[in-house]
Amino acid sequence: MKNVILSLTLFAVCLMFAPALEAQIPAPKQSEPIALVGGTIHTLAGDVIENGTIIFEDGKITALGSDINVPAGVRTKDVSGKQIYPGLIDSYNQMGIYEIGAVDMTVDVNEQGLINPNVLPERAFHPESRHIGIARSAGVLTSVTSPGGGIISGQSSAMKMDGWSWDEMILKSSTGLIVNWPNAGNDNYEDNLRRIRDTFADAKAYRTAREAMDSGQAQRHDLDSRWEAMIPVLKGDVPVVVNANEVRQIQDAITWSEEEGVRLIILGGSDAHLVTDHLKTKQIPVIVTSVLTSSNRDWESYDARYSLPSKLHEAGVQFAIAGGSSAPYAHRLPYEAGAAAAFGLDADTALRSVTSFPATILGLDDRIGTLEVGKDATLLITTGNPIEYSTQIEQVYVEGRESDMMDMHRQLYEKYHEKVEQRSAER
Repeated sequence: MKNVILSLTLFAVCLMFAPALEAQIPAPKQSEPIALVGGTIHTLAGDVIENGTIIFEDGKITALGSDINVPAGVRTKDVSGKQIYPGLIDSYNQMGIYEIGAVDMTVDVNEQGLINPNVLPERAFHPESRHIGIARSAGVLTSVTSPGGGIISGQSSAMKMDGWSWDEMILKSSTGLIVNWPNAGNDNYEDNLRRIRDTFADAKAYRTAREAMDSGQAQRHDLDSRWEAMIPVLKGDVPVVVNANEVRQIQDAITWSEEEGVRLIILGGSDAHLVTDHLKTKQIPVIVTSVLTSSNRDWESYDARYSLPSKLHEAGVQFAIAGGSSAPYAHRLPYEAGAAAAFGLDADTALRSVTSFPATILGLDDRIGTLEVGKDATLLITTGNPIEYSTQIEQVYVEGRESDMMDMHRQLYEKYHEKVEQRSAER
């Protein structure tokens, strides 16, 4: 009770001293066809299109190229001199379920218990989060929101970064089952591995019992939401995203995934560069977290994390860059990829690591990741490559929705810019 009272008090104080800012208003659904004309289109699915045109209607790209005739009735926007890119994808974060770390009631990341394969974060996704607009203005137009805690945290959900409610913002549910691999240095390592194996054994037994019941070969077996949620994982329709960083963790996770017959994605992967042959042979992708961070060990070079994506790419390992999981830092995703580009990864590949690569790894490439006819009109209009610090994101479209680009950071900028102007005029 004391913790609840403390949380409510902190929350009230935050509201009391919060600046009077306008709420971020979701853009309306696309109501008319739009043509962006004269820009340089980086489709990431083919050649760069100079002086190109891209047309989208009802949230879908209907035409793009350099010789496109714009039909009558299409609203035309001149973007000459600008660059057009696919929206960026943050392939692992806590967007929509994490707001203020010091206020417990605004954090809904962890569930009770160690085994929660049925948890779906989209049901708890908070569309009013201020972090959404900030990340969106930085070019991050899709968030793969993931639960945390326990050994099996739940399943991640790909969310569009604009909309009024979670069911309007969901792009794809169940993009991966999050498993936090035990620390190999702990005394209870084997016990925790046994718990994971037992969990999958129970899910398989449940699937067998339900199939026997459905075929009339067994009596009724009660529905269990935990094991029901794991059936697509056992079938291989949903991958297992294993949070593992050290060599032994990664190697043990690979061995385990083969024993269970599940699709594996390594999350984190700090030591992935030490087992690249294994990862490449087994065709296991890696979602690299935080590039902009220090090395894990004293004997590692200062650029161990900066150069990790480059080492994976050179070794032929499929990878994506996710950055840190905390929602307040999601807007830094472009700079995570930019840091990798500064330490050996070519700029085109670095850009793909936050667009087409995560889309392919997580099964979103039929909707986003590249600019192609039939895919979602989720794109950026910029002054340059979005992973460069100097680039300005001038406009974003999320499934054809035209954002007003007024997030909390920009509101604060406008407020204090006006203060400077007023003070200067008074002198």
